[in-house]
Amino acid sequence: MNLEQIIGKLKALGNSDDVAGMARFGIVSKKILGVRVPDMRRLAGEIGTDHELALQLWEAGYRETRILASMVADPLQVTEKLMDGWAGEFDNWEVCDQCCMNLFDKTPFAVRKCFEWSGHKELFIKRAGFALMARLAWKAKDLTNNQFELFFLPIRQQATDGRNEVKKAISWALRQIGKRNEHLNSKAIDLAEEISKEELKAAKWIANDILKELRSDAVRKRLGIS
Repeated sequence: MNLEQIIGKLKALGNSDDVAGMARFGIVSKKILGVRVPDMRRLAGEIGTDHELALQLWEAGYRETRILASMVADPLQVTEKLMDGWAGEFDNWEVCDQCCMNLFDKTPFAVRKCFEWSGHKELFIKRAGFALMARLAWKAKDLTNNQFELFFLPIRQQATDGRNEVKKAISWALRQIGKRNEHLNSKAIDLAEEISKEELKAAKWIANDILKELRSDAVRKRLGIS
């Protein structure tokens, strides 16, 4: 399939009611068709890995073509320049998170970008740093406890950012780290308790969100914590 054919398929799958529903959850874009992610995943399966097509899909500028680009791009051909360029064009949290989960986590630059982006001033670039941490905590089997503990410094430094998209991503990152094993669970709880001492509402929200899950019976049972 070429770019024109794919856009035609996406337009056929689009739903104006879903566009309105997405907007209620903060998923807005200058170009949006209202295609659901499972439908895009099925289309990506038909396309397979096609890096050149992914570049074209990104440039097309639709929410849908950009998410699809993250699904069909070849992580072995992804450069830091591409990652920085795409991150700089994120216009909503969903495209940000999908790129992190579908593509960026599979590159050799993922850990470095966690540190670089988490300290960025731009809203969705900053979110990407923490979304990428969360994804690595979920999927990266080769990273050690010590490597994940290095993420605690940017988490602590940025925990006073009151922007909704940022504070939710910070919570997501530390919750995922704290669900890897008993050691990281204990360390993440310690950090959340430290964050809770901040006066700002954002920090207290982040800390409460983290502690509620990491102290839950479900998490403790899964990690074998008595």
